[in-house]
Amino acid sequence: MKIAYADCYSGISGDMFLAALLDAGLPLETLQDGIEKLNLPEKVELCLTETHKGALRAANLEVIVPHSHTHRHLSDILDILSNSRLPEQVKQKAARIFTLLAEAEACVHGEPVEHVHFHEVGALDSIVDVTGAVLGLDALGIERLYASALPYGAGTIHTDHGRLPLPAPATLEVLRLAQAPLTPSPAEVELVTPTGAAILGALATFERPVLTITGTGVGAGKRDMDWPNVMRLIVGEAPQSAASEMIQIETNIDDMNPQFYGYLMEKLFAIGARDVFLTPIQMKKNRPGTLLSVIALRRDEAALAELILRESTTLGLRVLPIERYAAQREFKKIETVYGTLTVKQKVLNGKVIQSVPEYDECVRLAKDSSVSLAEIYKAAHIALEGELQ
Repeated sequence: MKIAYADCYSGISGDMFLAALLDAGLPLETLQDGIEKLNLPEKVELCLTETHKGALRAANLEVIVPHSHTHRHLSDILDILSNSRLPEQVKQKAARIFTLLAEAEACVHGEPVEHVHFHEVGALDSIVDVTGAVLGLDALGIERLYASALPYGAGTIHTDHGRLPLPAPATLEVLRLAQAPLTPSPAEVELVTPTGAAILGALATFERPVLTITGTGVGAGKRDMDWPNVMRLIVGEAPQSAASEMIQIETNIDDMNPQFYGYLMEKLFAIGARDVFLTPIQMKKNRPGTLLSVIALRRDEAALAELILRESTTLGLRVLPIERYAAQREFKKIETVYGTLTVKQKVLNGKVIQSVPEYDECVRLAKDSSVSLAEIYKAAHIALEGELQ
């Protein structure tokens, strides 16, 4: 299982996290393509450069957007995500991050979530930071994100709400909701932004994992400090023992509207399910029913079980320990006669044994080029064969 550890000894912001992902191997073109699928009202440009923070080299990312004072509600951002051409799992996780931010803002200002106005966080660059973080983790094949304790300092910061104490109230509330561990810092500057806190709060487990390192990325902060102001992303493979801690959750259902299963599956995938499948069964009293099966990590058991009990009509679940063998996954870009595609490669014992073009991107090219989906797949396989020659 491919995992990553965010070492945030100097804090985290959205652009630091994105820069670290890019430095760890995420192609800039992949990120730019993903951002374009958001169909944002203004053009966004990404500028990646190399810099130094103290004695350390780091990647520096600038998200260049037109200056705008647009304030958005949570519903506005969820509409942007829903209407985008992003993969469903990316939409779901990005929505989870913004929902966490909205819940924090609602608590801070004492108003309902639907009334919250996003100010800095509703700006296009923050939307890019959040969505880009999810896109990057997905493109790199990272199945589990971990994070260090986060530093909190003192002082104040100027915001659209005026001058506020540090950590910023919304940041502090996000960290409380996420139960993130904090460590004191002497700096009287903002080291953890609301966006950075929400990315980790919604996606990460706050502990140091056991892993075999396969890559690292270093993202630069904007300030120069008395120490290297960077965030490090350590990418690696979890030990086989950790990777095999899998479970299968099962339940028999015979009294639920069949239309609800699609919604339930999306929600299960969004909070960590590795696979979800439905099997027709014959139940007691000769009633036709459905066996709902969910494959997941043991650590996600409680959240998945709670979701199934809340969103389905079942009264109980079975949980079975299972083991799984998995090949490594890698992603690469290929050029076809119809445009650029991402290909997912299966790697076994260090050798690529299978390459499959990403379905969503094939659909996009088929629509853009007014050709059949089969023709796009054929072009992808021709391009792959050309690379092997």
